[in-house]
Amino acid sequence: MTHRIPTQGPLRQTLTFGPPLIAAAVLAWLLLVLAPGWGLPVRLHAPDWALLAEQAPVLQVHIGAATLALGIGVVLLAGVKGNALHRTLGWTWAAAMTTVAFSSLFIRSTNPGSFSWIHLLTGWTLIILPMALYAARTHDVGAHRSRMTGLLVGALLIAGMFTFFPGRLMWRVFLG
Repeated sequence: MTHRIPTQGPLRQTLTFGPPLIAAAVLAWLLLVLAPGWGLPVRLHAPDWALLAEQAPVLQVHIGAATLALGIGVVLLAGVKGNALHRTLGWTWAAAMTTVAFSSLFIRSTNPGSFSWIHLLTGWTLIILPMALYAARTHDVGAHRSRMTGLLVGALLIAGMFTFFPGRLMWRVFLG
């Protein structure tokens, strides 16, 4: 039995897209307005893909999986819920998120040789993702929606914002 849950009007769309858009606006403001005032070098340029090519394979896998999960996540938020496409993309998104979480266990450049506080998001992802999938399988739509949205915002958008801090890899690729 297929359950179709359409997007429920403009308020639901605002609640779905509002937080990520606000987070992106805050990040852009920090990077483009405040950073130069703090003496941080901000130089908008074409992405320096060579920097990514020089990284360890685990970091390349991590970035690729995170990029895939972000793209699929946006499509899932915007599309009709409960149909075959949603389920297929959802399982692909879950696999990408699992890859992001597990690969992050081997990335320790922020705190050389040890885990950093950002690895708490890894644990959170590995706990919440199976719970969200279970909620979908048992047709608990509310729990599934809130957990998946929380993972998208917390584990992808917020964690992704930290990669754009001055000196970090994404900063150098896009702004450094």
